[in-house]
Amino acid sequence: MERVSERLGASTWRARDHVLERNVGIETLAADDPRATSFVAAARASTVVVDPRFLRVLDVLDDDAGFAVVVREWARAFPLDQLLRHGTLPNRRAALVVAEVALALASAHEQGLHHRRLTPHQVLVKQSGAVRIVGLGVAYALAPGPDVREDGRDPEREDVRDLGRLLYACLAARWPGGPTDGLRAAPTVHGHVLHPRQVVAGVSRDVDDVCDRILGDPPRHGARPLLTARDIAHELREVGDDVVPDEQPSMSHLDGSDLLRIDPVVVPAGPPPGLEPPRRRPKAYAPKPPTAWQRARARARLMTHGDRALVLLGLVVAVVLSGTLGWFAAQVEGDDGGYEPPSASEITRLPVTEVTAIDPEGRDGGENSADARLAADGSDATAWRTSEYFGSADFAGLKDGVGLVLDLGAQRELTSVEVRVGSGPTSLSVYTSSTRKSAPRSPVGMRLVASRRNVTGAVKMDLEDQVLSRYVVVWLRRVPEVRPGVFQGQVQEVVVRGRP
Repeated sequence: MERVSERLGASTWRARDHVLERNVGIETLAADDPRATSFVAAARASTVVVDPRFLRVLDVLDDDAGFAVVVREWARAFPLDQLLRHGTLPNRRAALVVAEVALALASAHEQGLHHRRLTPHQVLVKQSGAVRIVGLGVAYALAPGPDVREDGRDPEREDVRDLGRLLYACLAARWPGGPTDGLRAAPTVHGHVLHPRQVVAGVSRDVDDVCDRILGDPPRHGARPLLTARDIAHELREVGDDVVPDEQPSMSHLDGSDLLRIDPVVVPAGPPPGLEPPRRRPKAYAPKPPTAWQRARARARLMTHGDRALVLLGLVVAVVLSGTLGWFAAQVEGDDGGYEPPSASEITRLPVTEVTAIDPEGRDGGENSADARLAADGSDATAWRTSEYFGSADFAGLKDGVGLVLDLGAQRELTSVEVRVGSGPTSLSVYTSSTRKSAPRSPVGMRLVASRRNVTGAVKMDLEDQVLSRYVVVWLRRVPEVRPGVFQGQVQEVVVRGRP
C-alpha cells in the first residue's frame, strides 16, 4: 500500500486488489476515535446511492487491526481545489462540472442522503472532463458541525448552497464564506459577497445569474431562486456557451490517449501536470483593450477638418479607381469567354479526408465508429447515429457528450461549419485547435468556436474570428428522444467551409 494523503485524522491509501487486478482507495481512521462509529455508518449508508459520479464504497470494516476501514474505487483524477489553484475554469466548463455534481447530489437527496461537506476537495475531475465525488456523508462524519436543523435549515438546503459556492469557486477561484481547501475567501462589500463577474473578468452573465439564484438572498431582479440540486443541474446545462478566451486556463497539454481507464492510477500529491500556469488577467473593472478598428477611428477623430477632407478625397479616389479597374477587368474577361479561375481567397467547401467518432468516457473511446464516415459523405440520406441512451437527453447522466472528429488533411482557414442533425432538438458545440498535430480523442483543451442549443435540421454556424485548424470536433451535448424514454443523436452531414 502507498499512503497518498492525511486529512482530519484519516489516512488515504492506494492499494492493489489482486483478485480483480485494479487499484482501490482505502481510508482508515483509528477504531478508538470518537468519530469512528459515524465514519463507518456514513460509508455504509452511502452504498444505497448508485449514481456513477460517486466513487463506490466497496467494503467497510468496523475494526481491522485497530482501524475503521472504508474501501472505495480509485479514480485517476485531480481534486478540483488543485485545479483552481492554477486559475479559474472557463464558463462552460465550470457550468458542466457543477451540473454533474448537482445531478449526483440530486440522486443522493432522492435517497434521503446528503453530503453536508461539499467543497472543491471532494470533487475530482478527470482529464476527459468527467466528474467524480467523494465524501458522501463521510466528510461530515470526519468534521461534524452543529446540526443545521437547529436553526431552521436542512441538510438538503445546505448542499444546494454548497453547489452555489462550488460554482462561485470555479468561476472566481474564491470561496464564499471564508478560506477553504487552499482557496481565499470571496471578497465582500458591506457584508455582501461580490458576484463572480465583479471579481474576475470574463465571467459570462448567464452563469453569474445562476450563481446568484443559488446564493442570492434574495436573488437580483426578482429572479426565481434555485432550491433543489436538480433545478441547478437543469439550469447549468443550458448556460455558459460563450467562446473561451485564450487567457482562460486549459488542459491542452494533457495527453488524450488515456482519458479514462477502468483501472486508474494514483492521484499525484503535487500540482497536476500539464496545466498551464495562470496568466496575467485584466482587473475586473479594467476596460478591454481597444481593437484595431477602434484605434483607427480614434486617430481619425484627432485629425483636423482639413485632414478629414483629404482622407475623404482619398476614399473617393480609391472607390473610383476600384470601379474603373473592375470594369476594365470585366472587359478583359469578356474577350476570352469570361472565365476566371477561383482565387486563393475564395471560400469553398473544404474536403474531409477522414471522420472519426469519439466517446472519451465510453469503454472503447468510440461511438458507432464504423458509421462515422456517413456524416461527411455528401448525402443527407445517410447519417452517423449515437448509441441509444435511456432516461434523459444528457446521455442518462453517464457522460458529458460524444462527437465526431473531421480531419481536413492540413491546417485550413475556417469560416463556417454547417451541421444537419435531423428533426429532434439537439445541443451541440464545435471545437478547433491551431496547434494539434494528431487527431483529438476529446474536445478537452481545444477552442470552443461555436455552440447551439436545441436545434433541428441544418444549422449553419459562421465563425466570427479567424479560425485555423486541421481538426474540427462536432460535439453533441444533448440528443433528442426517438422513442418514449429512449434518446439518440444523429448527424446527417457536416459541411466545413473556408479557404484552402
